Amino acid sequence: MEIKLFDSELKVMDVLWREGDSTAKHIAAVLSEEVGWNVNTTYTLIKRCIKKGAIRRSEPNFMCHALIPKEEVQEAETNELINKVYDGSVDKLFSALLGRKKLSAGQIEKLKQIVGSLEEDGY
Repeated sequence: MEIKLFDSELKVMDVLWREGDSTAKHIAAVLSEEVGWNVNTTYTLIKRCIKKGAIRRSEPNFMCHALIPKEEVQEAETNELINKVYDGSVDKLFSALLGRKKLSAGQIEKLKQIVGSLEEDGY
């Protein structure tokens, strides 16, 4: 089952991924500081995430727990980007990313390692 989260909901999830289980009050305080949202906005978004099955809430203190890992969301978002913008072509995405700016020798070496490990794994 894939859960589609909007950018605003991902901000709520990001607090949980960074800080672990947190009260709704704490999440609201963090997002008030980082994004300037008021408490009601954050609580509404937390409730939406609960309804979608991305967050589980427990008492006391409206404790929130992320039910989906960040990596799962990153993979789904990446797949959606590849399909929507690059016609499902990973190499088109890769070319677009590499063409954006000059890469350092260290970054090029890291990319070679990634490609090398993919080849070893039989991709």
